[in-house]
Amino acid sequence: MERPVSGEHRIVNPPELGEPSGYAHAVVAAPGRTVYLGGQTGTGDTVAAQFDTAAASLVTALRAAGGEPDDLVSLVVYSTDLDEYRAALEELGGVWRRHFGRRYPAMALLGVSALADPEARIELMGVAVVADG
Repeated sequence: MERPVSGEHRIVNPPELGEPSGYAHAVVAAPGRTVYLGGQTGTGDTVAAQFDTAAASLVTALRAAGGEPDDLVSLVVYSTDLDEYRAALEELGGVWRRHFGRRYPAMALLGVSALADPEARIELMGVAVVADG
């Protein structure tokens, strides 16, 4: 199944892979400028608070490069505590919608032992394609 994403970006979710929740199986990016977003860590006492500040920083960097959240085609979430991340999914959904709306790019969640900032439990790194024009 294919759905429009932003401009000409399309989400592709083949039925044989099952319906994704909170991510897309594939995104076909429209022609444009590719923006590689460096990892952004967050601050706060919880995974959701850290995701919130990391997402805000990612969107700030994306906008500075001429893009908008709908231009994201890929996002990697690094977490030092996957159990805490999974337990916070409902709250994370609200945080996601505040920063990125109701659409999801191709995504991965990776458990890592540590991040560059020793206080960080979340880091976000993304790729966006900003349409020419």
